[in-house]
Amino acid sequence: MPRILYFFALCNLVIGSGAFVLSGILQPLAKELGISVAAAGQVMTAYAVATAVLAPVLILLTATWPRKRAIQLALGLFMLGNLVSALANDLTVLLMGRILMGAGAMFTAAVSAYAVTLVAPALRGQALSTVFLGMSISYAVALPIGAWLGFEYGWHTPVWLCAAASLAALVAATVLLPKDVVTQSASFAGFKAAARQSAVLRVWLRTLLFFIAIFSVFAYVGPVLLALNAMSPVTLSVVLALFGLAGIAGTLLGGWGTDKFGSLQTISVQLTVLVSMMVLLPLTQGSLPATVTVMVVWGVAGFGLTAPQQNRLVGLSPTQAPLWFDRAPVVSLRAA
Repeated sequence: MPRILYFFALCNLVIGSGAFVLSGILQPLAKELGISVAAAGQVMTAYAVATAVLAPVLILLTATWPRKRAIQLALGLFMLGNLVSALANDLTVLLMGRILMGAGAMFTAAVSAYAVTLVAPALRGQALSTVFLGMSISYAVALPIGAWLGFEYGWHTPVWLCAAASLAALVAATVLLPKDVVTQSASFAGFKAAARQSAVLRVWLRTLLFFIAIFSVFAYVGPVLLALNAMSPVTLSVVLALFGLAGIAGTLLGGWGTDKFGSLQTISVQLTVLVSMMVLLPLTQGSLPATVTVMVVWGVAGFGLTAPQQNRLVGLSPTQAPLWFDRAPVVSLRAA
């Protein structure tokens, strides 16, 4: 794989860390801001909506820019959003920061579209899984560490660390990336043409349903796990770390399966496993080993959908690839 893909993976580690770190510490966040846990969960919704609405617009507006400028804009917005969030002392300001971060999540789309141009079609799955690997690692590293720091020292602490990491990513991209790389451009006209394809519409529908199901649970992953089993902050961090490690394995497995068996077959298997785990999760209440087992398998199947989903959409409408990748990390925060 081209070495630049590993740098993009590191940047996605930063993106994923900033995006999801609050989901494990909604209780201390809600307590400090004087709001309910349900209201605190809106910080995840604000990020998701901004990623789904603002990031695609920015992708279209920057379609003719050199990739370096677009990446700098994305990381700059993400860094600014993290800074606003770290300085927030009320929900309104925090939501504003999260919206800026969601707009900056266009980074993942920009670099993923770039990544598939650097390898042969037969290696697209592996290239995408490499780029998205950083997102998976963020669950294994940022979520558990962020949860521990948030419960021990307050929710601002992990957010400040994410802001510093975002600044470091911006500086590194400015120094390392070439100036004149331009990839294929997405456009409004191309988007309309793609939307007339029934295969594309089916992918969109499955993606929408997938993310509604996943993030209605994962936005409150900390409270959900604590409701299933009483556990200390350290134990919660360990469970989140295991989930993240499973996500890393799933991301790599999804890329391998896509190149080996094709997108549709890989997605079919992963979705079947994922649905089964979602059914089983509520039944694990009172048994920590059972909860951990289900979460691990969930992580493998859920993250394994990323590469085949994006590879399928690129195959259906390659000129709109930047927009398809933008839908991956949410509905970035990925099924065909």
